[in-house]
Amino acid sequence: MKRSLTSSPVLAAIMLTLAGSAFAQEQVIKIGQTGPLSGPNAFAGKDNENGTRLAVEELNAKKIKVAGKTLKFELVSEDDQCDPKSGVSVAQKMVDSGIKYVMGPYCSGVAIPTSRVYDDGSVLVSTVGTNPKVTDGGYKNIFRIVAGDNQIGTGMATYAAKVLKAKTVAVIDDRTAFGQGLSAEFMKEAKNQGLTVVAQEFTTDKSTDFSAILTSIKAKKPEVIFYGGYAPQAAPMVRQMKQLAVTAKMLGGDTLCSPEMGKIGGEAINDVVFCAQGGAMLDKSTDGPAFKAKYKKRFNQDADVYAASFYDQAMFVAQSMSKAGSIEPEKVSMEMRKSSYKGVAANYAYDDKGNMKQAPITVFTFKNTQLAPLASY
Repeated sequence: MKRSLTSSPVLAAIMLTLAGSAFAQEQVIKIGQTGPLSGPNAFAGKDNENGTRLAVEELNAKKIKVAGKTLKFELVSEDDQCDPKSGVSVAQKMVDSGIKYVMGPYCSGVAIPTSRVYDDGSVLVSTVGTNPKVTDGGYKNIFRIVAGDNQIGTGMATYAAKVLKAKTVAVIDDRTAFGQGLSAEFMKEAKNQGLTVVAQEFTTDKSTDFSAILTSIKAKKPEVIFYGGYAPQAAPMVRQMKQLAVTAKMLGGDTLCSPEMGKIGGEAINDVVFCAQGGAMLDKSTDGPAFKAKYKKRFNQDADVYAASFYDQAMFVAQSMSKAGSIEPEKVSMEMRKSSYKGVAANYAYDDKGNMKQAPITVFTFKNTQLAPLASY
């Protein structure tokens, strides 16, 4: 009986050998992504994930080789809910799964407690958690990929005094690690700038009614209200400010520099909200417009605050793997600390703690409910 070639044991063995050889030439690198994929900050978590996803797809197209093997990047995304307890569970899950590279967390309140878990698991972490405590733990494999609270808080206090010419301020924070840290840095520099803090109030990152706080603040007539917190609270707060005829400007950090402010706050935010985020103005950076265009084409929506930062850092990690000739986090981390990367949002170079050496910030306001950059510093 005539046997077909495909049924030949010899040919089958050859095909298996070739398939195994091809597989052996490929090295899978799992990139973990942790952020809020549910709850009020889900828009930010999804944006962060999209930034990393875009980088992963482009890196796979480049077919980068390390130690003779082509790197294949795979994105593994988890919802930490911006909650410390959930975040620690997610971190342990990442470690137990053998993931050695993590993009996130988004919230400082998650980044601080998970840093030890990731360090114990020898995981390289790239976070946008801005609280100074995130990088004060002495862990060698953690990187803050944006400006910290000290830079943003100081910048906004200086802007209030020098540009807005304010003399009196009120401060509200949401009691999260992020909100408290940012507000503390703002107040410290506000006092240095000669501003008088006439009121300090507190809320939560779940609140929706701010009338009592705003009524109390209104009586003290501040020219500026600084809010340490997130867009889902800041936007309705501004609407309530308008309803109560509170004429102060609202200042805040990077979390307010979001299209979500316009979606929730509407016309009330125009020329009232001023925020600062890490990175130069994308519209004026060399590769910024091209990044915004390809993001919009890929995901059918505009990039939010940190998509470009996560995209850049993923690219920097891959570049460092190539330069180090290794995929081991410790060696990649060492390479990143001694080199630099020119990204879309910034030039990335890190100090011994994992903070950016030069982290530009851009101040924005809102025009027609859309972010409008004012200046970069």
